[in-house]
Amino acid sequence: MAEERHICALLRQGCGGCPLLETPYPEQLRQKQARVEALLGEFGPVSPILGMEHPWHYRNKAISTFCTGPGRRLDSGIYAAGTHRVVPVASCLLHHPALDEAVEAVRRAARLCRYEPYQEDRGTGLVRHVLVRHSRATGRVLVALVTAAPVLPGARAFVSKVRELCPQVETIVQNINPRRSSAVLGPREKVLWGRGYIEDTLCGVRFRLGASSFYQINPEQTEVLYRTALDGAGLDGTQTVVDAYCGVGTIGLAAAGRARRVLGVEFNPSAARCAAQNARANGAGNARFLCADATAYLQGMAARGERADVVFLDPPRAGSTPEFLGAVDRMGPERIVYISCNPETQRRDLRLLAGRGWKARLLQPVDLFPHTEHVECVAVLAKIRGGGM
Repeated sequence: MAEERHICALLRQGCGGCPLLETPYPEQLRQKQARVEALLGEFGPVSPILGMEHPWHYRNKAISTFCTGPGRRLDSGIYAAGTHRVVPVASCLLHHPALDEAVEAVRRAARLCRYEPYQEDRGTGLVRHVLVRHSRATGRVLVALVTAAPVLPGARAFVSKVRELCPQVETIVQNINPRRSSAVLGPREKVLWGRGYIEDTLCGVRFRLGASSFYQINPEQTEVLYRTALDGAGLDGTQTVVDAYCGVGTIGLAAAGRARRVLGVEFNPSAARCAAQNARANGAGNARFLCADATAYLQGMAARGERADVVFLDPPRAGSTPEFLGAVDRMGPERIVYISCNPETQRRDLRLLAGRGWKARLLQPVDLFPHTEHVECVAVLAKIRGGGM
C-alpha cells in the first residue's frame, strides 16, 4: 500500500472531515481490519481488508457552503466539526481535482454577479451551497448552485463565466431550497444549461447522475466492493436475484448480466424511477425496479410462496430489520449477500440470521473512505443444512 504522506492545513482549522489523515494509510487499514474482526469475527474468519493503492483524490462529489470571507468577500468551504462555522476550502486531498476547479469557478462567477451568501439564522441572502459531481468515465462535471430563492439574477452571466473558467463543466442546474434547515438540497430544480445530468460508468453499467442522485463517492473502490459481492453470490446466469434497498439500481444492474432475472425494490420514489431509467438506458430487459417498502414487499413474496436464488441487501447505517430478515429467510435463497456501511448494525443482523441457521461463507471488509473511520463489509451467507428457525 502507498506510504505517501500529505499535510493538510484544514485539519488545524477544525475541518474534521478526515480524522485519520495523519495516520499512515497501512495503519488505518490495520485499525479497520481489527475493528471488523472484533465486531464480526464471531461469525467466521475475516478476510484481509481491500484498500486503495493510491488513497487520495478519490471523491467524485463535493459540497461547498457559501460564507462571508475576509474583506466581506464571498467565499465557500465546509463546516468545522460540530459547528456551523464555515472553514474556507480552496482544495481538498480527497476531492478529484476537477471538483475543486469547478467550485473555484463558481465562487469567482458568484462574486462577479454580486451574490450574497445565505444567512441561516437571519433567513437573508441568496446562495447557500454548490454541489459538484465528477464522472470518471467522461471527465465531465455537474454543477448545482443551491439558492434560497427561485430567482437567480444574472443567471446567463453566471453560467457563461463558470463555463469560461471551467471547461470540464457539462451542465449547470439551480436547486431551490427555501427551508430553514441543514438539508443541502431543496425540492425544486431548474436546468440553467446543459442536460441537467452527467453520465458515469460503474461495473460496465452506465448511470445518469443528477444533483440529488445517490451514487457511491469512491467509484474505484465501489467496483471492488460490488465485484466482491457479485463473485460471492456465485451467479451463473440462471438465478433470480432480489436487490433490496436498491437505490438507483447500481448492484442490481451490475448483477443483471450474470443473472436470469433481477427484481429491485426501493422505497424512495425518485431513486426507484432512476433505477428503471437506468435499466432501460442499459438495455437490461431482465431487470425490473419498483417503488415499495422492502420489508412489506418481501413479506408478501414469502407469503405467496415466491422465492429468489440470491438476495442482495445494502441497507442504510441503521441496518435491516427482523421482519425483513425473517421474510428473506422464508423465501429460502441459496445465498444472502449483505453489504454494510456499518459493521455494528451488521453484527446485530448477522446474529439474527445465524439464529435462523445461516452461516457466513465470506466476510470481506473494503475501504471505501480512506482517512475516515468508515469501513464497508460484504457478508456472503448460506443456509446450514438442518439449521433451526
